[in-house]
Amino acid sequence: MLAWEGGRRSALPRGKGVAFGVVSGGGRTCVGARGNACPLRAAVSGRSTGARCEECARLERAHSVAADTVADDPRPYHVYLAWFGPGMVKVGITAVGRGPARLLEQGAVCFSWLGRGPLMAARRTEEVLRAALGVPDRIPYADKRAVRSALPGPGERAAELADLHARARALTGWPESLARLPYELVDHTGVFGLDGLPRADGVVGELVAGGAVSGEVLAVAGPDLHLVTVRGVVVLDTRLMTGWELVPSAAGGGVTVPVREVKGAAAVTQDGLF
Repeated sequence: MLAWEGGRRSALPRGKGVAFGVVSGGGRTCVGARGNACPLRAAVSGRSTGARCEECARLERAHSVAADTVADDPRPYHVYLAWFGPGMVKVGITAVGRGPARLLEQGAVCFSWLGRGPLMAARRTEEVLRAALGVPDRIPYADKRAVRSALPGPGERAAELADLHARARALTGWPESLARLPYELVDHTGVFGLDGLPRADGVVGELVAGGAVSGEVLAVAGPDLHLVTVRGVVVLDTRLMTGWELVPSAAGGGVTVPVREVKGAAAVTQDGLF
């Protein structure tokens, strides 16, 4: 689902056509912080997924649970294990009230809750698990994209996550205020449309003024759109779209913005700025 300025939303089912252009002569501007516009309308890099200037990025992180800058949040939190591919499991926390939204945003292929409790207890548990199990709290999107078209079957991925979940529950050092939760697998393969997904030929590196993107949706995993285009399967990180002035364009126009190789995939032939 794409959310546009003004509140309009666009569903992205498999087979839907996506076609937009970037207004010529303009540039990408900072999206601001905490729901407020950037007072300077500062220019930002086309390659930035955050689309924020340095000052707005600082303000955004100053109120971020993920950045460990908030200690007095009274809401209960979940600790979770998320699986993105073989050997690619991360531990994280999310507010209970958000449900699985954070896992969907990250493009987690499957996950299970581990525990529930106050923020600082959840944060402490996350640190214990990272150290004891050797799992990270972040996995690069390049790594996630590289394996989406070659995922093992549901039994194999469920077994890997279940094994790690059991090892996590057996650890000592959990805060007393955090309740341990049983293993319950949630699989997003169908939600994302990953069954039978072909290997991506390239990934959009950035948008540019006057450029365009046109294709048909194959899958949507987190911020990534997998599109069938005239140049093959191309992945578009929709976070690159923020901060630009976009307009509808003709379907079938292809991809006229820089495209780079997908990690683990064959190189994409470049045609300059096309």
